[in-house]
Amino acid sequence: MENKIRLNKFLSQAGICSRREADKLIALGKVRVNNKIIKEVGTKILEDDKVEFGGKRIYIEKKLYVLLNKPKDFICTLKDERGRRTVMDLLKKVPKRVYPVGRLDRKTTGLLLLTNDGELAQCLSHPKFEVNKLYHVVLDKKLKESHLNSVKEGITLEDGQIKADEISYVENESANNVGIAIHSGRNRIVRRIFEHLGYKVEKLDRVIYAHLTKKDLPRGHWRYLSKQEIKQLKQLS
Repeated sequence: MENKIRLNKFLSQAGICSRREADKLIALGKVRVNNKIIKEVGTKILEDDKVEFGGKRIYIEKKLYVLLNKPKDFICTLKDERGRRTVMDLLKKVPKRVYPVGRLDRKTTGLLLLTNDGELAQCLSHPKFEVNKLYHVVLDKKLKESHLNSVKEGITLEDGQIKADEISYVENESANNVGIAIHSGRNRIVRRIFEHLGYKVEKLDRVIYAHLTKKDLPRGHWRYLSKQEIKQLKQLS
């Protein structure tokens, strides 16, 4: 018996979109299989069936998983209309197009995961999976202990309450150096926490993403994930 795959999974593994978004495209009649428009969500196909989207045949790509130690002043988009440097400028030797999982703002440095595995990226970006991130923060002045405790207990920002999973002063550094672990994916959340308390973030570096670290990965360099690292990421989702 020939193995079949759900059409939404095929689209996801081809790097088009998530499975949920694929179901919407299928229902809207945007996908053809063997020259026929398919609108039935849940349709199963053979992997060598001819699948077309946007007038072009699509294929399941080999999945790539890249870990980048992002430098400052690179933005997390594929292309920038204003001509600014993007993280893709650092990945020119990667043979396939990969996409950032979440974003680091232009001034933030550190770990950034990129992949063409749309399904995994969607899962890791979803709040319910609570992917842990650890940041090293350098502030413009010493962090008061009362403010450190406030972040531990939770503070209220304009988009709701937030608290750190962990926060502490960085050992052997001055009190304006802080380590903060947080799983929220809200926009600029670490910067906004400290700005809310009256501090300016001078440096922000993501040193851990899920179980991944910057060990042996200099700033501006990248590497492929190992099979074990990929397995661990998929277990999170």
